[in-house]
Order: sequence, then C-alpha cells, then structure tokens
Amino acid sequence: MNPLVRLIPSPLVRFFARPYVAGDSLESALAVVENLQALGIGSTLDLLAETIETREAAERNVETYLEMVDAVAAGTELARNGRAPTLSLKPSSYTTDPFDAGGHADGAADAVRRIAEHARSRGVPLTIDMESRHWTDFTLDLLAELHAAGHDHVGAVLQTRLHRTEADLDRLPKGCRVRLVIGIYQEPESVALLDKETMKERMLAFARILLERGHFVEYATHDERWVRQFVDFALPNHGPERFELQMLFGVPRAKLVTEMQERGCAVRQYVPFALSWPMAIAYLRRRLDEFPAMIWLVLENWFRRK
Repeated sequence: MNPLVRLIPSPLVRFFARPYVAGDSLESALAVVENLQALGIGSTLDLLAETIETREAAERNVETYLEMVDAVAAGTELARNGRAPTLSLKPSSYTTDPFDAGGHADGAADAVRRIAEHARSRGVPLTIDMESRHWTDFTLDLLAELHAAGHDHVGAVLQTRLHRTEADLDRLPKGCRVRLVIGIYQEPESVALLDKETMKERMLAFARILLERGHFVEYATHDERWVRQFVDFALPNHGPERFELQMLFGVPRAKLVTEMQERGCAVRQYVPFALSWPMAIAYLRRRLDEFPAMIWLVLENWFRRK
C-alpha cells in the first residue's frame, strides 16, 4: 500500500467515509434502506469484507449474507415503486487465497453458490460484483454456471475500462441483469483504458447493445451528462421497465434523482456497510491506494453538501 495512504489517520478516514458507509452493522444498513425506500429509491446492500485472513472470517461473511437475505426478504413489503432491495457480493469475501494475490480462490465459488441458493429460496435478487481483472473469468464462469442451474435471479457487473469487456458481452447468460460501471480498480494500460471519457463512451455503447439483446441494464454512474444521454436513448426505445439508474450511497445527486424519477426512471443506490468501523476503514484505505484521486472526489462531494 502507498505509504501516504497508510499515514492518513484512521479518524480522518472515518470522518470522510461516514457519508458513504451505512454504518457498522446490518441493522444500521437496513435503516438506511428503509429511509431510501421512503424516498422511492431502491437499494442494493453490500458487505465491506475483503482481504480475508482466516476461514472463520470467510464463514462469518457467508453467514452475514444469509442473514441479509432473510432480512431483505422480510422487508420487501416496504419497497416503493416495485423496487425491492437487492444484495451485491464480492467473491473475494469468502476466501483466504484470492486470485489477485496469486491464489486459487478456494472456497469462494461454494460460498457464492450457497448464498445464491438461499437467495433464490427467499426471492431476493443477487448481483456478483466484478473485482480486479484477476477475477473476471472466474466471475463470468460462475455466473454462467448459476444461470444454467436456474439461478436467473443472479446478475452481473461489467467494467467498461477493460479492453476485454466488449467480447465479454457475448458470455452473459441470456436476459440476465447487468450493472455497467467504468470500474474503480486501477489496471495496466495493456488491459484497460486510462481515459475516463472513453470509458463512459463505451458504457453508453455497451448499454445500447445489452438493451437490444434483451438484458435488463443497471446504468451506474454519477455523471449527469452521461445519465441523461442514456435515458434519452433507453426511455423512448425500450421503456422504463428495462433499466434502472444506480448511484453510490452518500454522493449528493438529489436533483438528478428527482429529475429521473419525474421522467419515470427507477433509481437504486449502492449501500455498503461493514461489521465494524475498522473493517470499513481498511476497505477505504484499499480503495484510496487503488484510486488516489478518490480523495478529491470525496472533498468535492463534501463541499457540495455545504
């Protein structure tokens, strides 16, 4: 990790992180979900749990997700506009042997299968997040396996910064939900774009392809210009039932959300939480290490609240 990132005091990291993390317990995250539902905004819950060091920690993460499934299933009657809460998970949360450290991700696939099975039994939609390039083939293969076994409630994520993503569109199970993001993981130029504007151009182009192929598109960006371009195409050509807009919890875009809701578009926020603040702070340090420019985005959003 970058030594400068390590030097940032934990209280300062927590101060800046607080608006973007829905607390240090499932209960606090569910309270955020209920508040969003009151505003007609959907949510997808994500447990911040990476860099797992013990099998006990990996199993605790699985058990937390099983509990999350039950909690979301029990609370779906609170959903507004038919947008019940969903869950997002990262396969790296269930292994002490991750691909990006040269490992084989032992235990990760079994854990995701276990959670997916429980989610199907309770009628809860699930999304497998996309991590660094080391995880891409594993994630897409696991997604295909799950859909072949009847788990059509499981969605995918694709990162438009990766050069391989255009070809990966063909690997998606027919009609599955797809969240499109530019991706936050810093990748070498040999495998990924470095220019964000081009990433966003690809995002719009891939969204068009996915809609035309019958996928449900979850368009995840805070860039108002590109959100409007997407909606201007998707709404008249495919209707509001074929897509939704996704944004990060804590990023101030209230006017954009209201505008999109008035146009009949569904909006969902990605709601991360941890089981302790030290876990949340460790996660945010890793994100800062991978994407140092994040600190400027945090400051920008902080001043926008003032």
